[in-house]
Amino acid sequence: MEGAPNISIKALDEYSLNVVNEANEPFSVIGKIVPNFCNEVWTYEEQLYEKAHETSFPDDSLDWYEYIGSETKAVFLVFDEENCIGQIRVVKDWNRFAYIENIAVQKAYRNSGIGHLLMEVAETWAKERSLLGLSLEAQNDNVIACRFYAKEGFALGGVDTIMQTGNPNIDMTLYWYKIF
Repeated sequence: MEGAPNISIKALDEYSLNVVNEANEPFSVIGKIVPNFCNEVWTYEEQLYEKAHETSFPDDSLDWYEYIGSETKAVFLVFDEENCIGQIRVVKDWNRFAYIENIAVQKAYRNSGIGHLLMEVAETWAKERSLLGLSLEAQNDNVIACRFYAKEGFALGGVDTIMQTGNPNIDMTLYWYKIF
């Protein structure tokens, strides 16, 4: 990344456990994705809201030690000097894809290439394990994330209208894939 000599990416280790959730900050909800399946192809349109709002995910409380040194799962952290500004978490899925469990970048660093760097690390990790590609899921109200995934070469591959039944603010879960 040009102009950012202090940026580094490191695999999660026992010394960085205390900063693993630092990139988890609120994000803007500006609309929703409306998917369409026609002739065996998924397409979608954006329906933008008149007024955006912010939301956030709770911090993950996982057994982070399971990710350290594992061949089947990993967490990579982006640092600006000593500050953790981004995270991506991947697991080797049953379908031979690397499933991205989470990707997060601090607000101040969004749209600066950090998300792209994290995707590159996930892709390298997947290719080292001879996996077919990357997969992830997003809620249809996370338009900004969906735009990012499409820009990174992901295609919409499926929709689930039942998964979010317990969440009245989300209509559906979208499944995104990037095949190598």
